[in-house]
Amino acid sequence: MVSIMFKEYFLNIVKNSIDDLIKLSALGSMSESDKYELQTEIPKNIQFGDFAVNVSSLARYAKLAPAVIAQKIADNIKKNNFGINVAAGFINFKIDNAMLNSVLTEILDKKLDYAKNNQGKGQKVILEYVSANPTGPFHIGHGRWAAMGSALANVMKYSGYDVYQEFYINDAGSQIQKLGKSLYIRILKELNVDIDFPFDEEEAKNFYTGEYLIPTAKEFIAQEPDKARNIKEAYNGHFDEETLKYLSKYARLKMLSMQQKLLEKFNTHFDNYFSELTLHESGQVEACINKLKELGVLYEKDGAVWFASSKYGDDQDRVIKKSDGLYTYLTADIAYHYNKLQRGFELLLNIWGADHHGYIPRMKAAIEVLGYNPDSLEVLLGQLVNLVMNGEQVRMGKRTKMITLDDLIEEVGVDATRYWMIMRSIDTTLDFDVELAKSKTDDNPVFYVQYAHARGCSILRHAISQKFDIVNQKIVQEQKQISLDDIFESLKKEDFDILWSQNDDKSIETAKKLILKLEEYKSVVQNSAKNKTPYLITKYLQELAANFHQFYTFSKVLVENEKLMYARLAIVKAVTIILKSAMNLIAVEAPEKM
Repeated sequence: MVSIMFKEYFLNIVKNSIDDLIKLSALGSMSESDKYELQTEIPKNIQFGDFAVNVSSLARYAKLAPAVIAQKIADNIKKNNFGINVAAGFINFKIDNAMLNSVLTEILDKKLDYAKNNQGKGQKVILEYVSANPTGPFHIGHGRWAAMGSALANVMKYSGYDVYQEFYINDAGSQIQKLGKSLYIRILKELNVDIDFPFDEEEAKNFYTGEYLIPTAKEFIAQEPDKARNIKEAYNGHFDEETLKYLSKYARLKMLSMQQKLLEKFNTHFDNYFSELTLHESGQVEACINKLKELGVLYEKDGAVWFASSKYGDDQDRVIKKSDGLYTYLTADIAYHYNKLQRGFELLLNIWGADHHGYIPRMKAAIEVLGYNPDSLEVLLGQLVNLVMNGEQVRMGKRTKMITLDDLIEEVGVDATRYWMIMRSIDTTLDFDVELAKSKTDDNPVFYVQYAHARGCSILRHAISQKFDIVNQKIVQEQKQISLDDIFESLKKEDFDILWSQNDDKSIETAKKLILKLEEYKSVVQNSAKNKTPYLITKYLQELAANFHQFYTFSKVLVENEKLMYARLAIVKAVTIILKSAMNLIAVEAPEKM
């Protein structure tokens, strides 16, 4: 019986038939050198079949009408466990009941590993995402990268990729000193020193004025009262350099710890937090600069050092070291990506904000110059999140009052936040409706999916609690407890034939549609991993939940016919397995009760 994906199965059948006909010179003027692309589709009209392959594109090679090509290919296909018909340039396949039955037995056998595959073939991937400055709480945009990145890592691991998740800490720039100065002021204010942030808009850019540093200031005073007292006594209207350095480090570590704790709470687990500062302290940035010098791609102009990136696909050359002797952001980024390649990663996969689009060609240029394939870098550019509360968009900013990711999670919960962050393609702007995400209605996508899983679990619990009299085919009050798992393990493919022998057409139709949707999970997972599109998992979950609710509407599960009851219970069990598997991939809970 078929164990590969149905879409792939029928596509291979068509391709094999085409190859046979070409060898026999029976497909017009088409030859083995002709390159063509075909794909399996789902017919809009189910009367045509369950799957279809459009071969009209072969007409340019065969010099035959699409209908003639389709008929020739169909006539050459050996019928097995499916029916076949031709309509215009389409070859339509209608699967038999045995194929449907095999889906259920495979899911019950493999359980949560049903769609696990080896598409990635162990490719070593380093997935870098979130990578924020340790200067304050995450805004909700960071939440989108966190949810997307962790879900993508899960999907790729499930598909055979060797994924290493890394957070790049931007802790080497002037923003850390700004953070230290801001904490300095907060501490002095808590100690009743007459000081405030500059009111001048230009100078205020050198500070983080958000109130999130107040708890940190209070914590510092409580933990280090002597040092706090010395800071107050020594303050003379100017920042002491040694104190500023100390407070900058203290604040950086506190903010980073806060960020890490939130990520763990948000089901986002990194294998490593890589400090930009260590690149400078270890000499890796300088070593990378020297490497580029040796390769002859650096030159001096206007007192600055430039990288001749335009020779390698960038639209212009880039400054590596400014005229004041300081490195640009690009310099450390090149050294960091060089470090990744030296660690043996084959694919450098990054999630960046859309405003970093211009960084891609210059980074690819650097990778190529350093002797690696520029295509080893793949960047997913993400659009931001519009937070909608009470019908109005909320403005966000780190330097003033802000709506943080922590605030959002507190308001709607981890599951709803993750699901909403993932459910749109990363390259489209997301409108996050807080009130809808909190609601317990079918209009809320995460509630709708979780309720489907809980409903399935409830049906299975009721089946166990109701004692079944096998002899009289009636539900009775007293009989020993049954084990559904034992029953499911004993079911064979032919035990599901009863599903298709009922007189209820609607029940048969919804059961078949549901099982085909269950089978589709394999292709959804593979496409999601291959195309780096975890949102496909949430889209699939919505569709599966809808199919399940429809099935339940037209098919009573706990019936007196024991064989039919267990067959339908097996469908319910299969649904709960796939729902749970898919929700595991996006790190959202699959509740058994709601």
